[in-house]
Amino acid sequence: MTAHAAPVACEPSWPAWESFKKNFIDEEGRVIDNNTGDMRTTSEGQAYALFFALVANDRTTFDKLFNWTEINLAEGDLTTRLPAWLWGRREAGDWGILDENSASDADLWLAYTAGEAGRLWTDRRYVALSSLMANRILNVETAEVAHLGLVLLPGSNGFQEGGHVRLNPSYLPMQLMRWFANRSKDPRWTALTDSSLQIIVNASAQGYAPDWTLYDEKLGFVPVPETDKRGIGSYDAIRVYLWAGLLNRDDPARRLLTDRFKPMAQFISRQHSPPESIEISTGTAYNSGPVGFSAAVLPFLLASGLKDTALEQVRRLNASPPGAENYYDQVLTLYATGWLNKLYHFDLKGNLITRWISKCQ
Repeated sequence: MTAHAAPVACEPSWPAWESFKKNFIDEEGRVIDNNTGDMRTTSEGQAYALFFALVANDRTTFDKLFNWTEINLAEGDLTTRLPAWLWGRREAGDWGILDENSASDADLWLAYTAGEAGRLWTDRRYVALSSLMANRILNVETAEVAHLGLVLLPGSNGFQEGGHVRLNPSYLPMQLMRWFANRSKDPRWTALTDSSLQIIVNASAQGYAPDWTLYDEKLGFVPVPETDKRGIGSYDAIRVYLWAGLLNRDDPARRLLTDRFKPMAQFISRQHSPPESIEISTGTAYNSGPVGFSAAVLPFLLASGLKDTALEQVRRLNASPPGAENYYDQVLTLYATGWLNKLYHFDLKGNLITRWISKCQ
């Protein structure tokens, strides 16, 4: 099974990554989402690109991306603050931070990738920055919640009110949680690992992951009332299936999650593509998802034993690859096809195993 396959050397040839760099990364190391009017950059985009650069052994691009992130999203110092999640063109026409709040999914990927870059490239600065960021995540992006324990909030501000907390299951990749728990030895990471799996499973009771969920101390997991009374899984939730599929085959969470999401796997088998959005309580779906969604579910379908359905998604992806302007589709495709073509995988402790490191050491 192949999608955009490429040979790998010490500097692996990865055409999809080269295309992403050309389309979305400027000379200074800023990832630009061209589909938005403010030509925005997000901490998430920077973190994802850093991960791909590490998988590609592209140190030059990695350093540019990291430097731009630190200078522009963290006021020049990631040792003292987490990055702002949104940067772009302001109404007055100047450029800068548009929202000071952090985004914990980006912070997880950034701290993880910095730590693994430090290990794989033997760079102590990145290891140290990773450790400092991990501690800051624990201190400003977590909260104790009744019946759940310590949970990862989506950001540092605005996600708790009274007896409920707003959560995003796609912000909780289990392989990263395991890596932090193993590396830091701080028991709070073990608590976060446990609560994260509980959130993903219990917020998806009917087998479909939501974009957002509200945890109420009395009612449990419920849809976010003011924006989404039905509970919708769409552009955020697609990553829940992606992260689940990328788990090491021996990780017990992999079997638990593929069992939980069997209804979604069966839906894709029946309809031949994932939905763009789905009501998580009823399974009512709306529209066929973009091609990036087909890429995202590839590892999940293979983990579920649905090779024929996965092949259908490969054919769809190869017949209509993501457009040059579609940032999110390309991100999902890079994650999925990089793994599919064995450019990287995660071991049982969450360590990143790249193809280039095994070829070049």
